Amino acid sequence: MTISQQVLSDLQSRVAAVREEIVTVRRDLHAHPELGWHEVRTTELIRQRLVAAGLSPQVLPTGTGLICDIGAGDTCVALRADIDALPVPDGVDSPFRSTHEGAAHACGHDVHTAVLLGAAVVLARMAADGLLNHRVRLIFQPAEEVMPGGALGVIAAGGLEGVRRIYALHCDPRLPVGQVGLRVGALTAASDRVLVRLTGAGGHTSRPHLTGDLVYALATLVTEMPAALSRRVDPRSGMSLVWGRITAGSAANAIPSRGEAEGTLRCLDVSAWKLAADLIPTLAGQLIAPYGVEVSTEVTHGVPPVMNDADAIAVLQRSVELAIGPDAVAPTDQSLGGEDFAWYLEHVPGAMARLGVRAPGEDTAADLHTPGFNPDEDAIAVGMTVLASCALLD
Repeated sequence: MTISQQVLSDLQSRVAAVREEIVTVRRDLHAHPELGWHEVRTTELIRQRLVAAGLSPQVLPTGTGLICDIGAGDTCVALRADIDALPVPDGVDSPFRSTHEGAAHACGHDVHTAVLLGAAVVLARMAADGLLNHRVRLIFQPAEEVMPGGALGVIAAGGLEGVRRIYALHCDPRLPVGQVGLRVGALTAASDRVLVRLTGAGGHTSRPHLTGDLVYALATLVTEMPAALSRRVDPRSGMSLVWGRITAGSAANAIPSRGEAEGTLRCLDVSAWKLAADLIPTLAGQLIAPYGVEVSTEVTHGVPPVMNDADAIAVLQRSVELAIGPDAVAPTDQSLGGEDFAWYLEHVPGAMARLGVRAPGEDTAADLHTPGFNPDEDAIAVGMTVLASCALLD
């Protein structure tokens, strides 16, 4: 589909008209982060603004997140944003700092939500003026950060019925504001949660030979498991196991009877990813066998890689070039991050683009999932324009 220069200019004017309102919404969301499956206030805020735009949003059966259609037609293009926050403290000192202790939008989902909400308001007004000749579906999805992801709930609720293509943006602090990263094929990696539990008799640290030295066994497992994986899996798969939590014991002179290690397994290759559920328990048993303790493992499959469709990327590229400018298109690499947008792409073609959020003049910026992550709000208007033009073009 083509888009006239007049419609494009109209779109840009409409985005500019609501920019300040949508930035205010983003700050409200940032100040009130809600974790996955608990996004009650967030859902209601979105619902009220969509109703005010003359739309009829439907809250998902899970009670959080919603779906809303704009326009009419047998099939539709879907635009998706994730709405949940992370259990990470907000380390940025701002007037709209998180009011929920230990929770923050450290992955930029407040920006994603604001961008889609702004695009929705603009598209609703264009539809009312007869400038939208097909249907667009808005998906405000809960629980992206909770494996295996809230996308599965959206799909189960019929969120993809009639959808012929789906698009999303994700904040990227590696790119400056005004640039959008595009890539055909794999954009992210497969991601699993790994939990290993050790149990033993416990005992006095003066007599480790009379019991299983559980802490030593746990330390061996934590340090040796990533190396063992690297020798059992094709190195081209990019498999990476990183531990995020290790717990055992409470006294310096007592060998504990229980210990745990928890982390994430990430993999660029789907076939290698599918082997992990069997390989990790086998390696865990072999690594702790000499120490006289018992081991149990849980490998929770998270998400497959996001596989961007070539035609969808072509639409995104045209949207960025027309709405922002040809210099705004940037190449981007596959990452080891996980993203449940991949589940949608198992059912319909689509693509995710990376939205530059690094402030001008900054050589580096705090990464995603860290307390210091602080996206430049000028990226919101860029994202609104790209998503809205994408909906118009496809």
